[in-house]
Amino acid sequence: MTSVEKGFDTVTARRRCLQYRRRILEISQQVTALHVAPAFSCLEMVDLIYHGLMRPSPKGLTCGFQDSFLMSKGHGCLSQYVLLEELGILDKKDLQDYCTPVGQLGAHPDFGVPGIEASTGSLGHGMGIATGMAYADRIKKDDRHVFVVLSDGELQEGSTWEAIMMAANLNLHNLVAFVDLNDFGGLARMSEGHPAFYPVLDKIRAFGWEAIEVNGHDAGAMYEGFMGRSRKLPFMIVGKTVKGKGVSFMEHVPIWHYRSPNKEEYAKALMELGEDSL
Repeated sequence: MTSVEKGFDTVTARRRCLQYRRRILEISQQVTALHVAPAFSCLEMVDLIYHGLMRPSPKGLTCGFQDSFLMSKGHGCLSQYVLLEELGILDKKDLQDYCTPVGQLGAHPDFGVPGIEASTGSLGHGMGIATGMAYADRIKKDDRHVFVVLSDGELQEGSTWEAIMMAANLNLHNLVAFVDLNDFGGLARMSEGHPAFYPVLDKIRAFGWEAIEVNGHDAGAMYEGFMGRSRKLPFMIVGKTVKGKGVSFMEHVPIWHYRSPNKEEYAKALMELGEDSL
């Protein structure tokens, strides 16, 4: 059975992610520095969560969703902002005013902005917040999932592992996490600076989670993994990704964690992001 037959159209998802990358590049021409590469590496995860996993709310809760999403990887927030714009939760002016004194959107998400459920400027807290939300939902007997996207850099934080362990202790099967495993922190490879970090999948399972490792740009594989989970334990998808995915001169190049493309680089990137590029 294909992903389309199961309820998630991977072809349409691929086209959406192409447009999201182009939109992020468009925004990059408005400000001198922003996190392009970290947003590109988790786009397929964020798109899947919004378009394939979170359920519409009959009560109009959480900006129209029954479930919750936290971008714990705060520096990847442009991927969330362009989704929220497409869904009509943010408007075009919000994205035009990104990282300006008159705008409400910063380089990391801020609670209070429509669609943003937690401030995650300080990395390492999102998993704890998501765990608390999932536990509260269980106490209240709310039929909700809490989804959270983590960076591999965040997995250096002890607070993240405390929350992972607590989620397993509490048997929070309503908690679903994604790890954007692109092998980079800000400017260095995790595998070179922190070799004991690997293998991530074994560590997550040792902490009591059900977990799988797949290509983090393969929405179909992630969707099928989610649908095939046991629903008895907290569940994590460890997605192996490419930082700067989609633009050749950005992929695995550390400086694109921080800088915006100039006019020539912008034009080249748009050319690369053709219909058959991803």
